[in-house]
Amino acid sequence: MKKETGEQKCYDDILNLPHPVSTVHPQMSMSDRAAQFSPFAALTGHGAAIREEARLTEEMADLDEDSRETLDVRLAILCEHLKEGPNVTITYFEPDIRKSGGACRLVSGTVKKIDFYRHSLLMTDGTVLPMERIIQMDGELFEERME
Repeated sequence: MKKETGEQKCYDDILNLPHPVSTVHPQMSMSDRAAQFSPFAALTGHGAAIREEARLTEEMADLDEDSRETLDVRLAILCEHLKEGPNVTITYFEPDIRKSGGACRLVSGTVKKIDFYRHSLLMTDGTVLPMERIIQMDGELFEERME
């Protein structure tokens, strides 16, 4: 014979009752019910912020006088031969949109227009390069004329 404890006597009256169903609220699906107990991400976006802060950028290099002069000469040569559509490779500095600094980029192609009013170069692919961010220009056009 089983000995009953005080706790068992308390639940005997409700133990075999049917599960209550609300007439006001619809029954919750099992997935919605499980979602209530899923872990809470209190630091959403924190990992992305840490990765962004750790991402390295570099400062734009100041060109020395010789490099500036070479760049000016190459720009003049490019201006003279723009209608020939020479292929050039331009190294330029692209500022980072999220933090200070940026990165050096290369673009190769044909310069469509030199806009001295806006102080920029327009490439045939639509890329606009501000002249003050150009670090270097290379191509056969310059090699032939600067020797």
